[in-house]
Amino acid sequence: MDLQLNRPTWTRQIEFTLAGIGCAVGLGNIWRFPYLCYRSGGGAFLVPYLLMLVVLGIPLLYMELTVGQYMRRGPVHALANVCPLLKGVGMASVAISFIMCTYYNVVITWALYYLFSSFQAPLPWQNCNNTWNTPHCTAHATNSSYSSTASQEYKMLEQTSGVEETGVLRWDLFLILLLAWILIYLCIFKGVKSTGKVVYFTAVFPYVILIALLVNNTQLPGALNGITFFIVPEWDKLLSVEVWVNAAAQIFNSIGIGFGSLLAMSSYNAFNNNVLKDTLTISIINSLTSILAGFVIFSAFGYMSHLQGIPVSELAVDGPGLVYVVYPQAFANMPVAQLWAVMFFFMLLCLGLDSEFAMVEVMVTSLMDEFYQHLFKFFKRKELFVLAVCGVAFFLGIPCVMQVGIYVFQLMDHYTAIVSIMFLAFFEVIAICWSYGAKRLSDNLEEMTGKRANIFFRICWIIVLLVFSIIQFKPARYENYVFPSWAQGVGWVIALTSIIWIPLGAIHTLWVLPGSFMQVTYIYLVSPHEDTVADVNSAFGEHSKNITILGKRFYLFN
Repeated sequence: MDLQLNRPTWTRQIEFTLAGIGCAVGLGNIWRFPYLCYRSGGGAFLVPYLLMLVVLGIPLLYMELTVGQYMRRGPVHALANVCPLLKGVGMASVAISFIMCTYYNVVITWALYYLFSSFQAPLPWQNCNNTWNTPHCTAHATNSSYSSTASQEYKMLEQTSGVEETGVLRWDLFLILLLAWILIYLCIFKGVKSTGKVVYFTAVFPYVILIALLVNNTQLPGALNGITFFIVPEWDKLLSVEVWVNAAAQIFNSIGIGFGSLLAMSSYNAFNNNVLKDTLTISIINSLTSILAGFVIFSAFGYMSHLQGIPVSELAVDGPGLVYVVYPQAFANMPVAQLWAVMFFFMLLCLGLDSEFAMVEVMVTSLMDEFYQHLFKFFKRKELFVLAVCGVAFFLGIPCVMQVGIYVFQLMDHYTAIVSIMFLAFFEVIAICWSYGAKRLSDNLEEMTGKRANIFFRICWIIVLLVFSIIQFKPARYENYVFPSWAQGVGWVIALTSIIWIPLGAIHTLWVLPGSFMQVTYIYLVSPHEDTVADVNSAFGEHSKNITILGKRFYLFN
């Protein structure tokens, strides 16, 4: 209780809102959303996307922010209080966030690399007169499989032919990765007090650049064709289950449900803060940002299709290449190319920093909640502990800046941000909405804000479980390269490093609590809403004596 009372809070509530927007709005809004729109028939993707925002994104974010603000704890302690049998869900979210922060900072490294390169005139990917270019290079935009553009051949990755070849360490990327972690540390070492000041810039400035890019792109020849492709649906695409699953996954991953980042940051809110207002602000701005980015990207697509003389639907676009290949290629043909390139990659830097802040903060907050006395005794100052966390994450990210790095990155991203997070979120909804109960969560909301959750949110919390049941997992791949079986096995090991905490937490709870397996399971899962001793006695008879701890919620059997 003393730790709860002494817990720091945001200097101003707007700092949490901006930090939440910065956490939710990331690089996925810039490349993944437009890419999924492109692959799913343009405007047809917007229909399931907006529907999933209403029935999936907003209700789940509302749930997480409520738990974090009421419990005033990081994910580990908050989920342990909600449902001790599934306390491993909190530990799994911390593990996922830490794994992600080790490789996600590599994306910031790439953005810095391109940012530094953008100060050259001409841009290094603007022509084929470079030592790394092949005889197949062409300075003109092309869709031919027998030739490649200068932006496609740019030397940043120098990747090997597959995950089997490790290659050598890219020392330039290694040093930029170190610089990226120094930037992260300087922004978060004082906790929410320093992060709250940084987000005023990093959360707002990307919108200035996006709007400037949109104004410029819409004046390019062919831009209207790209925008038309973006907003006019191909209705037959709605018959594909994959389009709906992609829409749900995009909402889920973009907002950051299950990562623990927003839950951790909301634990620093004032107790009576308006949770619903923050929920709507963060989720709606996140989706509007994706749509704004869609207009920016598709106007550039229209320009590229005009240069190549082919329809927008036939452009060669695949995943992250949209940001680091296609868009740089568009810059090369724009007036004042260096200016637009610097602005764009600086925007990517700001977006990446915000998301990285949140992931590192999850690890720091959770360990400080659990081992505060021990950590303070060893490190003396919180700043040194944050430095240690950043240092460990830096060393774990080094394989991603080797020549094999893009394959390591893709493998870790697939099995962490897609596979692991779906398992985690399913059990998080079970723990909060079923075991803890939607009614009790509404009681907490009423205690904090004076208003209960309406019936819409309570219904959506149940519908979410149905959405999880249709999500399908596919093997990891990078462009046309399919990872071999042993690499897929390594991917599942990466996934298990986070998922394994869920059963381990349950086993630990069953081990330490008195009573049989059936008794403890009955209380937490089979009939979690029974609030009286009489209800439990009626289920197990007079052979079980019970005592109540932490109020009427938790029962121990002799």
